[in-house]
Amino acid sequence: MTPRRRRAGLIASAAALVLALPANASAHGLVGKQDLPIPRWLFAWAAAVVLVASFVGLAVLWATPRLQEVVERRRFDVPVLVEFLAGLLGVAFFAFCIYAGYSGTQAATANILPTIIYVFFWVVIPFVSVPFGDVFRAVNPWLAVGKASGWVLQRTGATNGIDPLPYPKRLGRWPAVIGILIFAWVELVYANRDDPSQLATMALAYSAFQLVGMSLYGTEAWSKRADAFGVYFGMFARLSPLHWRDGGLATRPFLAGAPKLEPVAGTVALLCAMIGTTSFDGFSQGKTWNSIVPHLQDFFGSLGLNAEHALEWAGLLGMMVMVFLIALLFRLGVMGMHTVGRRLSTQRLSGAFAHTLIPIAFAYILAHYFSLVAYQGQAIVPLLSDPLGQGHDYFGGADTVINYTWISATGIWYVQVAALILGHVAGLALAHDRALALFEKPRDATRSQYWMLAVMVCFTSLGLWLLSAAAQQ
Repeated sequence: MTPRRRRAGLIASAAALVLALPANASAHGLVGKQDLPIPRWLFAWAAAVVLVASFVGLAVLWATPRLQEVVERRRFDVPVLVEFLAGLLGVAFFAFCIYAGYSGTQAATANILPTIIYVFFWVVIPFVSVPFGDVFRAVNPWLAVGKASGWVLQRTGATNGIDPLPYPKRLGRWPAVIGILIFAWVELVYANRDDPSQLATMALAYSAFQLVGMSLYGTEAWSKRADAFGVYFGMFARLSPLHWRDGGLATRPFLAGAPKLEPVAGTVALLCAMIGTTSFDGFSQGKTWNSIVPHLQDFFGSLGLNAEHALEWAGLLGMMVMVFLIALLFRLGVMGMHTVGRRLSTQRLSGAFAHTLIPIAFAYILAHYFSLVAYQGQAIVPLLSDPLGQGHDYFGGADTVINYTWISATGIWYVQVAALILGHVAGLALAHDRALALFEKPRDATRSQYWMLAVMVCFTSLGLWLLSAAAQQ
C-alpha cells in the first residue's frame, strides 16, 4: 500500500471514529421520542461513510475546477414596476408588523409579530433563498426606502455635487457580524425576546441605523456589506441556481454563486457567527449547558447583576464561546492546508475557503429549525386571521390548530441527518473545487483537502451531537 493510500485510510478511519462519538445521544428535543428503524449509531457511521466516499469520489472524478468561472444564462428581464411593487410590499408589511407590535395584544402567542420574526423572517427566508435565490432583496424594506429616497433626492437636485462617502474597506462585513450576533442574542438569551412592543422598538432602531448608513455610504454599498439581514440571506442565496441581478433572472449551476464570494474583512467571522449561534441554540437545550449556566449566573450575579441580567450575560458568554469554537475548527483546517502549500498564506487560504462554510451554515439551520417550521409555522394561519390577538377572524382561520401528525418524529430525524450530511458534502465539493484552482498540482490539492475532510467530520459530529442535546436533560 502506498503512503498516500495509507494516509487516506487513516483519515477515513479517524473520520468514522470521531463521527460515531455522539451516536449514544438521542435526537434533538424538538423531535421528541421516536423508534427509529435502525440504531442511531448506524446514522453516525453512515454519515462517515458518505463523507469519506464523497471525498474519494471528488478526488477521482473531479479533476479540474468547475465552479470558479461559470457562465450564467439570462432567462428574462424583470420590469421596473415589479421591482417597485415588491419593495412597496416589503415596506407595507414591515409597517404592519410594527403596528401589530405596538397596537396588538402583548401575549407572544397571540400577536403575529414574534412568529413573523422568529419563524418566517429568521428561518423561512433562508429555506426559500437556497432554491429561489435572494428573494429578500426584492422585498427588503430598508433597501426599498433607501432606493426611493435616493431617487427623490436625485430628481429634486438635492444631491447635486454631494457624493456618498467611500465605504471603508476595513469595515467590510463587520457591521453585519455585529448585527447577526445581536439578533441571535435577542432570540436565544434576552429575557423579553417575545415582547411584541420591544421587538417593534428594536426593529425601528435597526431601521434608523440602516437609513443613516445608506445616507452616508450609499444605498447599494451599505446594503451589500452592512445590512446584517440582507448580507445574511444573501449568503444562502449564493447556493441557489437562480440569480436575480441587473433587473433580470439568470441561472447557474447549484453552488456556483458561492465561489464568487468576495472575502472582505469580517466575512469569515460572519460565517462562523452564523454557524456558532445556531450551534449554541442546540447546545443550550442540553444538560451540559444546564449544568454550567448556574455557575456562570452566580459569577455574574457576584458582580452586582440581578438574576435575569446575570443569566443574559451567561448566555452571551456561552454563545460567543461557541462562535469561537467554530472559528477555531475552521482555522485549524486552514493552518493544515498551509502546510501543504506554503506559498499560500494562512490568511489568504482562510479567505479563499470561507465560502465553503455557507452550505454548512444552511445545513445547521435546516437541521435545527426544520421541526420549528414544520409545526410552529402552521400558527401563521390563525395569526393572519387575528394578527393583533383581539378576537377577530378575518379569513376564517382563527380556530385552526397545529397538526403535529403530518410528519412523524422519525421523519424529522431523517430530514435533520440528511441536511447535515448533504450540507457537509456540498462544503467538501466547494473546497475541492477551490483547491484545484489554487494549488499548482492536483496531488497537492487533494492532500490539502485531508484537512478539510477532518473539519467537515468535526462539524458533522458537532451537528449530530447538538441534535441530541435536548434529550440529554
